[in-house]
Amino acid sequence: MIPLPQTTDVFVIGGGPAGLAAALAARRRGLDVTLADCGVPPVDKACGEGVMPDGLAAAKSLGLDLESAGGHPFRGIRFCDGDIAVQALFPHGSGRGLRRTLLHAAMVDRAAQSGVRMAWGARVHGISPAGVRIEDRLVRARWIVGADGGHSAVRRWAGLDASRRDTRRFGFRQHFRIAPWSEFMELHWADGCQLYVTPVGADEICVVLISGDQHLRLEDALPRFPAMQHRLRNATAATLERGGVTASRRLERVWAGNVALVGDASGSVDAITGEGLCLLFQQAEALAAAIAAGDLARYQGQHRRIGRRPALMAGLMLLMDQRRRLRRRTIRAMAERPRIFARMLAAHTGALDLGGLVTNGLALGWQMLTL
Repeated sequence: MIPLPQTTDVFVIGGGPAGLAAALAARRRGLDVTLADCGVPPVDKACGEGVMPDGLAAAKSLGLDLESAGGHPFRGIRFCDGDIAVQALFPHGSGRGLRRTLLHAAMVDRAAQSGVRMAWGARVHGISPAGVRIEDRLVRARWIVGADGGHSAVRRWAGLDASRRDTRRFGFRQHFRIAPWSEFMELHWADGCQLYVTPVGADEICVVLISGDQHLRLEDALPRFPAMQHRLRNATAATLERGGVTASRRLERVWAGNVALVGDASGSVDAITGEGLCLLFQQAEALAAAIAAGDLARYQGQHRRIGRRPALMAGLMLLMDQRRRLRRRTIRAMAERPRIFARMLAAHTGALDLGGLVTNGLALGWQMLTL
């Protein structure tokens, strides 16, 4: 572990992508930044490993070029439900499938280059208005950032646990050695669960099962997806299955005093949107701007604005998850009018404003009525 300073401008608790993004954004504004995490990089996590085009753009604003970190590009999204499928290209650029360990290693390297002081394998024991209690000492900090995930201790210490919404589903991820068969990230639907398929290499894909059943595993769920089961019949598993929780949580507040939350510690949307990384990159930028201005109240409003579109899209997609007839009718309507799906994807990636999304929704509704 590196020697800890006596004082720092910003102390980030948590060294995952959210914490590293917050540290990078603060450093780009000239602030002295210390980051601590009890883990040692690279840190893995069960996730879909797809970064949307708006996420890649948000990463670049932090000085991160994720397209050079490895992985594999994908040019759009495909929805599949049994014999029905619809697909569309992104209106601008491509997304990227990137192993979580590669993402984390790239962010750690960039943070080191930018001058972030990182203490790995260090345990934080608490916070106070004066600073952070870590190991056997107090590091004085003007600002404290909680980036310690969905079960955030910082959130609890700061009295920010109160939420307006808190629901959970479960995800299980595994990699397979097989060449990607399309230029799309695919979302396969079945009753009560979904499969995300993301190309992460020239000969490797990431498959994630998401459902409300914490006991459902990929092997047991595959028969619900005959096409995917057929594709994977001769594929070799490259990793063991890894699980995690995906939450839909909106906190009443994301700051108190000199403490602010970012990433999953600050609330989250269901992984069905694929927007987790973009959200935390944008939150990091907004938080750094508020810290530089000395006014965390600004961050509260920006945090809500950033989360509005992903929360709306998550609500719509979860409604499809819960109602099979509605889902199949919706996907069939979009397959009949692919332009509707293309505009929905544009709204999902921020290339179409919410007003355009409403207009597109009306067009979709009309198409469903005429089927």
